[in-house]
Amino acid sequence: MDTVFRDVRVIDGSGGPSYRADVALNDGRIAALHREGDAGPRPAARHTVPADGLALAPGFIDMHAHSDLALLRDPAHEAKTAQGVTLEVLGQDGLSYAPVDDRTLAQVRSQIAGWNGDGSDIDFSWRSVGGYLDRLDHGFDGAGIAVNAAYLIPQGTVRMLAMGWDDRPATADELTRMKQLVAEGLQQGAVGLSSGLTYTPGMYASDAELTELCRVVAEYDGYYCPHHRSYGAGALQAYEEMVALTREAGCALHLAHATMNFGVNKDRAPELLALLDTALDGGADISLDTYPYTPGCTTLVAMLPSWASEGGPDAILARLRNEESAARIRHTMEVEGADGCHGVPIEWDTIEISGTTDPALAPYVGKTVARSAAARGEEPWTVARRLLIEDRLGPTILQHVGHEENVRRIMRHRVHTGGSDGILQGAKPHPRAYGTFPHYLGHYVRELGVLSLEECVAHLTSRPAARLRLPDRGLIREGYRADLVLFDPETVAAGSTFDAPRTLPTGIPHVLINGEFVIENGHRTEVLAGRAIRRAAPRS
Repeated sequence: MDTVFRDVRVIDGSGGPSYRADVALNDGRIAALHREGDAGPRPAARHTVPADGLALAPGFIDMHAHSDLALLRDPAHEAKTAQGVTLEVLGQDGLSYAPVDDRTLAQVRSQIAGWNGDGSDIDFSWRSVGGYLDRLDHGFDGAGIAVNAAYLIPQGTVRMLAMGWDDRPATADELTRMKQLVAEGLQQGAVGLSSGLTYTPGMYASDAELTELCRVVAEYDGYYCPHHRSYGAGALQAYEEMVALTREAGCALHLAHATMNFGVNKDRAPELLALLDTALDGGADISLDTYPYTPGCTTLVAMLPSWASEGGPDAILARLRNEESAARIRHTMEVEGADGCHGVPIEWDTIEISGTTDPALAPYVGKTVARSAAARGEEPWTVARRLLIEDRLGPTILQHVGHEENVRRIMRHRVHTGGSDGILQGAKPHPRAYGTFPHYLGHYVRELGVLSLEECVAHLTSRPAARLRLPDRGLIREGYRADLVLFDPETVAAGSTFDAPRTLPTGIPHVLINGEFVIENGHRTEVLAGRAIRRAAPRS
């Protein structure tokens, strides 16, 4: 054998009781499981890792990642490798970099610079979904990337490519084109379709348009992953809309960062879970992901009303520079409640600037808009408007609007999975980018007992693998791929905090992808074992 973990506590991802065993690996797969008390010789290997007191789990699957360019920028990618993440799902929230043409690529690079940087350091050699997946496979000089990656076709980008930034119904020809783009992306290896229905231009799509796209996804046994139309004033109605839409289309549904935020939703998680249970009991195929924190994270420009974003980034900036249109934007945000802010009037003391693309604006980072405004003797809108204009829509934000009891209730649910929603850009990113998975294991399992260790590992491994239709990942079984994480249940913890968000976790000494150590004895190796994970098997 190549490697054997000796006397390890196996938490196999099924949710069942853990057990002690020797686990042997060979040729990138789990080759033998010799349980304590089994007859016969124990497996031997060229490399033996004494593991008494440690737990071995399948590699963690991040169901909601924003590493679309980070995986091509940073070969170490310790934000995820150090957490035990072995697979990330990219293309989230309806906005990413394939499929595109030259015009659309320039627009989307500008629009989500706050998520991924402006891409000036990336060779955008692809235009199709298949081309992007090939680029991930090639990685760094053909060696690969830090972790495995699956891709969701971004519906907002598809709409941008087919019909621009217009806030109107698609014509029959435009809808046909969008369906063709979705089908091509699925044929080329995407696992489903994402939407950002509080982000332009994806939010301009009607339910009928989305249903038609989801019918295509269903033909390929993929899933629909919406950031739905409201996490605030209309949250429950927005969840109901997605359940009904996917049921009509016959499509599996995965609810992205399924939170219940803002004051209007305090203690209302049971209503969401009852809605999901009713649908599940009726035969719906639904899953969800969450991150184990209360604040959210997005871009400042996302808070604007949708009408202010029609036409794309240049049009947004023009409206912000114009006094009359800027005043209208302010009124919508502060008085009416913009759809970009989930129908809730914005509270500037909850909006913390977490990053800017222009270093000259660094003094605003780490402070709420309200605090910066008070220090300067200005109105909060004046500060926010200046940041948007001077940073060309680049600022990222933390939005402190969550509720701890909602977070705990949702993470206990039977179809829950883990997703970091980690934005890696900015001077002060959300700590979830570096801490989601050890925070589940350390804080919510060991310290609070919200989940058992075995149950939590299942949420982070086999459940997402099942959603992704991966036949040989997510469990510790003979013949399965050796994507594995070895951790200490007594010490595992997120090092990242809101004050020091890029601190690496503790208690995770070894991480393997395809049987190769990407983290060994707590340190990043030079191994690049990650590849694009493709799935394109139509229903028979």
